Amino acid sequence: MSLENDLLCAFECHDAAAICAALQAGQSPVALIEGQTPIMCLIEMYLRSAKFAECVRTMLEAGAVIPDPVLKAILLDDAQSLRREMKKPGFKLERKFDLRCTFTPLRGATALHICAEYNSVRCATALLKAGANVNARAAVDADGLGGHTPIFHTVNANRNYSRPMMELLAKAGAKLDVRLRGLVWGGGFEWETVLFDVTLLSYTQCGLLRQFQRTEADIYSNLGYLYRKLHSRPAPIRNVPNRYLST
Repeated sequence: MSLENDLLCAFECHDAAAICAALQAGQSPVALIEGQTPIMCLIEMYLRSAKFAECVRTMLEAGAVIPDPVLKAILLDDAQSLRREMKKPGFKLERKFDLRCTFTPLRGATALHICAEYNSVRCATALLKAGANVNARAAVDADGLGGHTPIFHTVNANRNYSRPMMELLAKAGAKLDVRLRGLVWGGGFEWETVLFDVTLLSYTQCGLLRQFQRTEADIYSNLGYLYRKLHSRPAPIRNVPNRYLST
């Protein structure tokens, strides 16, 4: 395998030691890979885990650059750095970002949307304390798809990694009855899927679709939590796991 492939494989499994090994062997931390900087390849990779920030830090220490200090702070979940940025003249809580995202789109997204996608709980707490809108809407495309709030990023996350963010946002007043014309999941990737007439609960259930590759237990746990918050009673969940599918 090439050093470039070694680096991408290390990104794929959030292996900071393997990233270091590829870089020490001569792989550039800044040379473009299929038109993108290596650190953007890492950011766009589909795994979500507690090792992500360490991998980002490893790349930065090797010379990679995230030009936007706010985005850098969020991806590292560095609340102290984020608070310093928020004190600077001209900082806007509802400033919009555009990132290519493996799952729920980050087009016209706020800092809180990014926190939700990457489970940056410390930064999200700092943003909410500063007055960030927990129900801010992302961009809507030419077909009227999008307009989702930050909590949409948490309900069917890879490995259910954003469950802490889901609960934080729900407790902070996130609306649980938002309805969208539709949403494009995994836009630009092989698993791109257009979903129509989307609510938060229906989007949670989309985690059961084969291309989402989520576990039934996680999805129904999230559904149960959100349903109880929305309706003040337990969700009428039956036949889980589905007995028919096990025969």
